[in-house]
Amino acid sequence: MDGVKGEKQRRPYRSAVREESARRTRRAVVAAAAELFVERGYGGTSLADVAAAAGVARPTVFAAFGSKVALLRQVLDEALAGDDEPVPVAQRPWFRPVLEARTQGGVLDAYAGVCTLLGSRAARIFESVRRAAGEAGEAAELWETVLGNRRAGARMVVERVRTLGPLRQGDDLERATDAMWIFNDPAHYDALVLRRGWAEDAFQEWLARHMRLALLP
Repeated sequence: MDGVKGEKQRRPYRSAVREESARRTRRAVVAAAAELFVERGYGGTSLADVAAAAGVARPTVFAAFGSKVALLRQVLDEALAGDDEPVPVAQRPWFRPVLEARTQGGVLDAYAGVCTLLGSRAARIFESVRRAAGEAGEAAELWETVLGNRRAGARMVVERVRTLGPLRQGDDLERATDAMWIFNDPAHYDALVLRRGWAEDAFQEWLARHMRLALLP
């Protein structure tokens, strides 16, 4: 017999208050890590530093994320998404104009807006990940994933543009994707907006124009 007769089956106890507290702690840790990774770099930031900045114990940080590189990944993911919800980029409201545009130029204009938004959120942490890849072996894999994700996003946009008309590259979608992959790099935002002081609308217009020149006949 599996249990004593009359014994009630136990159910897992889940406290909404406890779950919300844990989520607030995770957010505090991610916010602290984002600031430290940008200011000190990946190699110059320890989990103990993050814990101190977030006002929690180091074991709390380790229990929530497991490793420093996992925390760096979470910081980047949340910077790109704008929150911690597990919603794919293509389903985000701010990406919808790319999919809903009805002209090739409209798609590229909308995507330039997306790239500008992502640059404003994540350009600095992208640079931190790039530098970390050269400093620590565990971050190199993350950087390769970042590059692959950027190229997958570029491919999705190129395929959308191709459904609305011909490309400058003809049927060579790989070449067209390579061109778009260059332009969706947040390093452009870092260089022109953060370092050179361009206004965001001027940057977005520049990016859209060059995307059109690169892809459209």
